[in-house]
Amino acid sequence: MRYPPNQITEPTRRNIADELLLRGMPPNGRLNEVEFFSRLFDLKALPTRDYRTHEFPDMAADLWQHRVNNADWDDGWWWTDDRLALLHAPDEAFLRFLAEMVHPIVRPDPAEREAYLEVFNRHLAAEGWEIGPVSRIGAHPVYGGRRLEQMPPAVVAEAKALAQTLGDYVARQVTRMEAALPGDLELAIGTAKEFMETVCRTILEERGIGLPGDDDLPALVKLTVRSLPVVPDGIEDKAKWEGTVVRLVNNLSSAGQSLAELRNAFGTGHGKEAGHKGLDTHHAKLIVHLATTVGVFLYEAHERNPVA
Repeated sequence: MRYPPNQITEPTRRNIADELLLRGMPPNGRLNEVEFFSRLFDLKALPTRDYRTHEFPDMAADLWQHRVNNADWDDGWWWTDDRLALLHAPDEAFLRFLAEMVHPIVRPDPAEREAYLEVFNRHLAAEGWEIGPVSRIGAHPVYGGRRLEQMPPAVVAEAKALAQTLGDYVARQVTRMEAALPGDLELAIGTAKEFMETVCRTILEERGIGLPGDDDLPALVKLTVRSLPVVPDGIEDKAKWEGTVVRLVNNLSSAGQSLAELRNAFGTGHGKEAGHKGLDTHHAKLIVHLATTVGVFLYEAHERNPVA
């Protein structure tokens, strides 16, 4: 049988399978194997391998006889059974299999789920995928496969360096943006706006400048930009370049207005109608990258030009 090319390669799938088997981590949790695999496959539509076809006419009966009733198939049979084809199935089917192992109905213990997720995501990261929360059942997260749309390493490093200066509150914002970007785009956009707002408030406070009467993000960014030296002293032909730099810095002020508008329309913080359509991942990436880059730039300018 020919299988379409997958992004999650067979070696990675086998590595996940081997580690789960070596660590005694079965897929079915508190369900029996018939119950578990019936959540993923139409077992009654798959053929039996038992010669007693009149007694065990399909895979559901076959599996019951050989794993629930007698347990005479080896552990890990699911990885090599070509009726399931997990080592070669499309990425979507393979990721759904992994995600089902940590479904709250299958595996209710959060600590146990985390142990499985650690194995999955350590191997999947090299292929650019992860298993993460995609929805909820009440208070319980439901997991699914998702692409790793991470912040670029340089952006992450700069934002985390700034967080070391500004403290835990900003560190949590950076972590939230980084974690939300692959799947919770509204949270990523909303947090990006909060991050820039926090940076501007901090700069104004440290420079002894009161907050603007219109205490929203565009006003905060505009006042923050105006509070910082446009061109550093000592630069050659300062007058020549001042106008250019002024235009560049003024463009940062407009970023605050744009970010606030996008957050209101597509981020967290405001309820939307039930049929609301959000932005795509590449839009959220642009917003997060913009907020972190501008925030880091403004704070570095503040640190390099302290108030006398």
